Amino acid sequence: MFSLLVHIPANANWAQNGVTIAGGHGQGGATNQLNDPYGLFVDDNQTVVIAGFENHRIMQWKNGDTTNGQVVAGGNGYGNGLNQLNGPTDVLIDKETNSLIICDWGNRRVVRWSRRSGTTQGEILIDNIDCWGLAMDEQRYLYASDTGKHEVRRYQLGEKNGTLVAGGNGQGGGLNQLNEPRYLFVDRQQNVYVSDGSNYRVMKWNKGANEGIVVAGGQGEGDAPTQLNDPGGLFVDTLGTLYVVDSGNHRVMRWTQEDRNQGTVIVGGNDEGVGANQFNYPIGLSFDRHGNLYVVDQYNHRVQRFSIE
Repeated sequence: MFSLLVHIPANANWAQNGVTIAGGHGQGGATNQLNDPYGLFVDDNQTVVIAGFENHRIMQWKNGDTTNGQVVAGGNGYGNGLNQLNGPTDVLIDKETNSLIICDWGNRRVVRWSRRSGTTQGEILIDNIDCWGLAMDEQRYLYASDTGKHEVRRYQLGEKNGTLVAGGNGQGGGLNQLNEPRYLFVDRQQNVYVSDGSNYRVMKWNKGANEGIVVAGGQGEGDAPTQLNDPGGLFVDTLGTLYVVDSGNHRVMRWTQEDRNQGTVIVGGNDEGVGANQFNYPIGLSFDRHGNLYVVDQYNHRVQRFSIE
């Protein structure tokens, strides 16, 4: 997730019924379909790029065209060729180079594809990494989570080894540990927020810290306001309010700076289902610059947009 500066009022509300802006035509490989979408990225023009895990491709859906998407990376079956992806889990747009940076999870690598038309293959930026989530800060450092090493590293583009910024002390539930870190958000101070999947919590690692702070969940797996069940995509606004997908509870939650002990549900939380106010294992999360909320609804194979009211 890129640290887009989004100003959201502390008392903001969102429409409870989402509008499908990508997919929603069942599970499949047509240009109007998604198949197990995971992470997403929304640019300044409200163009959405989505990591299609089971289709091994990145899809782009332009604002206003909810009918069909366009394949912008992969889409050549699964494999480890430079023109292929294997179970991508996250994607972001690097505006400086007009390229996509992709967690190619099944190939244990991070790759970059140019967004220029005619691009048919990518290049490997980082390999030998069980990458799940990506973020980029304002200095264009790249951050990647590693679910195998239970750590997050920061990379200068072109660098292979990176610098440890979270975890790295083995798999566990200590404050200096992570357990399957998934999605990331980096703020302007280069503090790193991590959805710490199998610890059912979100951790904030201040820049240079040796251990993290629990900023959401951490009370075991459950559906109480104090708990999370498989936290996924996350976002932090300019007030420091944290938004996180609570995948296993089919809801999106907000945790404020004032009350780190419990969150409130902002959309979903109406059991698993296909309704406009329901999700079936939501996973990816983003906002556009207006404060509208985008949620990847994984097993409904769609992306939902919730308008800020």
